[in-house]
Amino acid sequence: MRPTTRRVLAAAAGLALLAALPACADDEKQAAENVPGVSDSEVVIGTHQPLTGPAAPGYSKISAATKAYFEHVNSKGGVHGRKIVYKVMDDGYNPANTENVVRKLVLDDKVFALLGGLGTPTHTNVLEFVKTQKVPDLFVASGSRNWNQPDKYPTTFGWQPDYTVEGKILAGYVKREFPGAKVCHFGQNDDFGRDSLAGVEQVLGPVAAKQTYTTTNQQVGPAIGALRAAGCQVVVAATIPGFTALAMGQAAGQGFKAQWVVSNVGADYTTLSAQLGDKKVILEGMVADNYLPNVADTANPWIQEFTKIHQKYNAGNPVDGNAIYGYSMAYTFVQAMLAAGPDPTREKLVEAVRKGGFRGPGLVPFRYAEGVHAGYGGVRLTKVSNGVQAYFGPAYTTDDGDGAVTEFTDPPTNPPADAVPTS
Repeated sequence: MRPTTRRVLAAAAGLALLAALPACADDEKQAAENVPGVSDSEVVIGTHQPLTGPAAPGYSKISAATKAYFEHVNSKGGVHGRKIVYKVMDDGYNPANTENVVRKLVLDDKVFALLGGLGTPTHTNVLEFVKTQKVPDLFVASGSRNWNQPDKYPTTFGWQPDYTVEGKILAGYVKREFPGAKVCHFGQNDDFGRDSLAGVEQVLGPVAAKQTYTTTNQQVGPAIGALRAAGCQVVVAATIPGFTALAMGQAAGQGFKAQWVVSNVGADYTTLSAQLGDKKVILEGMVADNYLPNVADTANPWIQEFTKIHQKYNAGNPVDGNAIYGYSMAYTFVQAMLAAGPDPTREKLVEAVRKGGFRGPGLVPFRYAEGVHAGYGGVRLTKVSNGVQAYFGPAYTTDDGDGAVTEFTDPPTNPPADAVPTS
């Protein structure tokens, strides 16, 4: 080839490369503009919640708190200049409804991500759909181990401690405080109850008796009667609030006196007191657990900051454990959005959560890491005394395998100014 010909070809190639650069930039810009739910001014996310149905008592207030926190953040300029729009849809704690509303959120409303979808049976029903749509499925409001399957569901993440972690820690308490007692289990007839029982039996061995309930049948009398007949002295309960109240109410009515040790998801004192009314005295002595600041601790800086937000944006609802859950989860989401950067994509958001490193109101650290999509790694025990639900003893951490239960002693973090994270 002659030198002149080579020079002509090189020049032509250079011109082609220069012409391609703006096209590449345009493609990247177009890709950014095509991110579902994201515009220059807002990011739209969605959730399914039991605003009605058997899980509505207590749980229906979580999304109101989450939305209130986002209103607070929006008043401070949003995240990277974008306001957060939170679409909340009622599924009535019915898995068939959950499928319908999640499809609408993803396909019609084109949300950027799902946040805090509530319930083990409900959210399990949409995992495959969420997977095929590649939607970030963050901080499912349930402690099922289903959310910690990164190889199978790469965009789904838990947030609260899983029920097996919790079961191991509750069982450790029972083993220390009630040696030789006849321990039984009462749980929801799904992965919630089964995961809890797995944790309990990993520490205690087989329980003396076990009974289950379904959320469509409030007649728990026969199950409680069977636990009474078995001579149960301690009952570990994996129950949502309505069924905690029903079970403990039935036990009292049958003269069945046992120590109740209840999962945090069904043990919020404010919620249970409202359901039991004059019979709330039966909650005295109830042992449970939590991993967030205690709403009764008005000196806690997180409670103080969240209460300010609550009074301004959510005053129609009680400041209870459900509200603190909603505020705390929303705080973690804002951290994730900040980590995803000023030009967020679904992939960037998922990667930000996978990397973890989030700090906040929690008493224990998150477990997020490569290959781990589980949330908080432990709990601290609570007890109701004289109408007050308060923490006692240290916090504990463990895993959902055969890892030891260990004390966690690091001091909690304090909230940033206005309880809005900056990173």
